[in-house]
Amino acid sequence: MIEVIKKSSPPKAVVGSQISQDEEMFGRAFDGRVIRRFLSYCKPHTTMLLTAILSVLIFTSTQIAFPLVILYAIDNALVKGKLNEGVLEICAMIFCILALINYTSNYYQESTVGKIAEGVLVKLRRDMFEHLQRVSLSFMDRTEVGRLMSRLQGDVNALQEFLETSVFAIGDLVLLFGIVTALFVLNVELALLTLSIVPLLFIVRFIWLPKARAAFIKAREANSLANGALAEAIHGVKTVQGMVREDVNSELYNKRAKQNLLAHLRAAKFAQVNVPIVDTLTGTAMAIIIVVGGQQVLRSNLDLGVMVAFIFYVQRFFDPIRSLTLQYSFMQRAMVSGQRILEVLDVPIDVADKRDAIKMEKCDGTVEFSNVTFGYEPELPILKKLNFRINSGETVALVGPTGSGKTSITALINRFYDVWEGSVSIGGYDVRDITQQSLGDHVAMVLQEPFLFTGTILENIRYKKANSDLNAVVSASKAVGAHDFIEALPNGYDTILEQRGANLSLGQRQLISFARAIVADAKILILDEATASIDSYTELKIQRALAVLLEGRTGLVIAHRLATIRGCDRIIVLNKGEILEEGTHEELQKNEGLYARLYKLNYASFDDAST
Repeated sequence: MIEVIKKSSPPKAVVGSQISQDEEMFGRAFDGRVIRRFLSYCKPHTTMLLTAILSVLIFTSTQIAFPLVILYAIDNALVKGKLNEGVLEICAMIFCILALINYTSNYYQESTVGKIAEGVLVKLRRDMFEHLQRVSLSFMDRTEVGRLMSRLQGDVNALQEFLETSVFAIGDLVLLFGIVTALFVLNVELALLTLSIVPLLFIVRFIWLPKARAAFIKAREANSLANGALAEAIHGVKTVQGMVREDVNSELYNKRAKQNLLAHLRAAKFAQVNVPIVDTLTGTAMAIIIVVGGQQVLRSNLDLGVMVAFIFYVQRFFDPIRSLTLQYSFMQRAMVSGQRILEVLDVPIDVADKRDAIKMEKCDGTVEFSNVTFGYEPELPILKKLNFRINSGETVALVGPTGSGKTSITALINRFYDVWEGSVSIGGYDVRDITQQSLGDHVAMVLQEPFLFTGTILENIRYKKANSDLNAVVSASKAVGAHDFIEALPNGYDTILEQRGANLSLGQRQLISFARAIVADAKILILDEATASIDSYTELKIQRALAVLLEGRTGLVIAHRLATIRGCDRIIVLNKGEILEEGTHEELQKNEGLYARLYKLNYASFDDAST
């Protein structure tokens, strides 16, 4: 289970003397569930997998048979100094048939395994994407996007490398045991001499394995850290340039990149170190056969065909060992990556529908907080025993200094988080008792920083209701004053937006997000600093639109613009998660409390600017 969700659990993963930030987030325990879980992804491809294994076994059998055909041809084609052409023709025919079977089975196994691997990885990526769309915001708040991307891409690619070659490991094992059996059947003494060097290989591997696994883990960790730093720098590029931090950030990233390079070089060294060792052992075994076997042939104690077969077999004997060594390297990387992928898939969804959750068909728009206590960190509540009610069709503003809990209230209404104590009710239902889908149907939200998706303006405006007709979209755009600038664009409503709507101004993006909220046609509308980034002229247009938009709907407004707050039916003033006062603008001004002081300090300037 991912440690970040377990707030009471301390980070456990340590690399060397330093605690790895990535493992601090995601844990590091490994068990057999990794293999079992990924086998479940292979289950839909069982038939193809079995045929691929059969093809591997057929391919391996032909590999073992080739030297036997050569042995038979050498020992039987020349009898008493005469060449037996019939034997050669039969052997040549058998050799050609084996070569054809070898090619066909090899082609089939390669293509089939590739299809299976792609199918598994597509399903895996979909599952990771769908799960991350539903995980609690508490997890997303604490997890760097770059590290998640590292798991979605880098770790999945490492797993792909393993899946595309894992079936062949079966063939390598069968080939290895087949060659050993053939060697002992042909000549026990020579087989023992040839295989006497194998224990050296096991000694080397015994020393190599733990160091290799540690290197692979550290390489993955370094990769995640580098990706996290890169993503953070890209997302904050405006701040970086504004603070003239390019050189400092480059130096910091260079350190991450260098750590990543060194970690991967070390992992690559361990991945390749066995190859020259195996080549050396192969040469040693060949020397034993030539020296010992050659003497036996000269003494007529060993047939020439047997010695030639031994040479072929020994050449092939270390190929599966070399291949299995590389396979083990792939497997080590895949096990580390597989563990990290499963940890993402196993992130608990804290905010989920109950089994008996109700689908709220209709909502009267009432919102009620009853003794709500909530926070983001244990023992540090943001809201404390909060009680208030917003009646159907009422527009209420939330006012208070930073950290007073305004945005937390909107998050709880949307049920992005669950309360610690008390309840939040929508339309008379506790939000925990209704489905999140039906809750989303009745609540629309416009944020200070509008988020537009890559696609057309039309698709963005009807993002919540994809089946809305063009007339509804145009009407919503006209209501917020966005229609004119949209029509002025080269392709109008079919204009393609760049990443996050970068080809529009901030005000234009916000107007589109307002139009999107109108098309959503929700009973409850939340405006979280939605006009903070808009100029006074654009805000005036939106004020007129809001009068129409909020008619018959419940509105909850967080804003520092006086014009937005003054038109509300009621203003709730918060401080440190508690309600200090509430009433209309005029009433709160007369009270000369926190609202009046905030007005004098902050809002008056906006009021003067608007006039």
